[in-house]
Amino acid sequence: MKNRLAWLLLLAFQFGIAQVTTLITKEEVIAKVKESNYTLQMAEQDVLAAKGDFNQTNAILLPNISVSHTGIATTNPLMAFGSKLNQEILTAADFNPDLLNNPNQIEDFATRVEIQQPLVNFDGIFQRKAARAKWTATELQSERTQELIALEIEKAYMQLQLAYKTVDVLKKAKETALENKRIADNSFTQGYLQKSDVLAVEVRVTEIDNQLQYANSNILNNSNYLSVLMNADSDQILKPSDSLAIINQAIPTENLLESRKDILALNSATEAYRQMHKADQMAFLPRLNAFGTYELHDDEVFQGNANGYLFGAELKWNLFEGSKRFGKSQRSKAEYDKSKLKLAQYKSESQLELNKAKRSLEDAQNKLSLTKLALLQSEESLRIRTNRFGQGLEKTTDLLLAETQYSQKQLEYYNTIFQHNYALAYVQFLTKE
Repeated sequence: MKNRLAWLLLLAFQFGIAQVTTLITKEEVIAKVKESNYTLQMAEQDVLAAKGDFNQTNAILLPNISVSHTGIATTNPLMAFGSKLNQEILTAADFNPDLLNNPNQIEDFATRVEIQQPLVNFDGIFQRKAARAKWTATELQSERTQELIALEIEKAYMQLQLAYKTVDVLKKAKETALENKRIADNSFTQGYLQKSDVLAVEVRVTEIDNQLQYANSNILNNSNYLSVLMNADSDQILKPSDSLAIINQAIPTENLLESRKDILALNSATEAYRQMHKADQMAFLPRLNAFGTYELHDDEVFQGNANGYLFGAELKWNLFEGSKRFGKSQRSKAEYDKSKLKLAQYKSESQLELNKAKRSLEDAQNKLSLTKLALLQSEESLRIRTNRFGQGLEKTTDLLLAETQYSQKQLEYYNTIFQHNYALAYVQFLTKE
């Protein structure tokens, strides 16, 4: 009764999978990931943020314009006299010492337009170059992130293919096990087998059922992960439209490429640190800025019966700020040197990773040949032992061992195909310009 209930639950589970399975191609996955993946969207926002930092440096080229309107009421002798001057209402009577020292309250409403225009700003120029280099580095890193996500799609898609291959192998193994059970039951009825032999066959059937359950769960797990990459409904069960097969492509022979996106990004980041260090050095030089103001004054709000303007230029040289600028220059120099060391280290580690990936690919190719040969041998062994078992010439344990070994070799072979294909994709990722 318990076995029958377990069978019904397993069939219901498999039937449920078949009912809601959605066929999908790798191209569809790639398209949906490019459209909706959170990691790619965050990378795009990083680029926009870096672009915003660069646009802020336009301040060293463009004028700074501000408009203000202020209102005051005062009996301060100096402010009152100045307000009358600004309003152009000063008369000879206002020079009376009593009025000068004790003026009546006066109101002044001023509209002020102020313009500041940088002319020569050496440190700002290099800060702008640093921001540009940082923007370039962020763009390159975003492109490398896209390539990394593409590799992750390859891996996840192949894992889903492998999961379905595993289910197929186990289903065939189950068919074989059930057929062996039928033969064992007949032989037991005729008195050719003992009860222990029949129980051993039943144990093998139960074992395959357990493996099938885990394999189906693996399909769900891989489907969910692909759905997360696509930012899609994680409850749907996906099925690749094509089956897992060996990808035959030449192994890339290139060494580490200087034009790889992540290498170029680090080069640009190092250039940004170099320009920032130059900017800190240029901060010791003077700055030349132009300025101008235009003012409207009146004793009523938003009126302007009196007006005047002022313009000029300022050459400012801040000779000493304690040791602040020296320390800032020292820090930027250290960050620049550190970025060069980081770039050299990253190149070295990347070359090591590429060499390991190439060796892994070669190992996977060799393993493919060996596992295929072992699969053929185990298949032939199972065929012979099955025929002999049907004739009562083979032990049950030997048959079960051959059947188990054959299914294991099948799973090992398909797993090796996955390892080979992923190793090839990884080497192509590491050598992609």
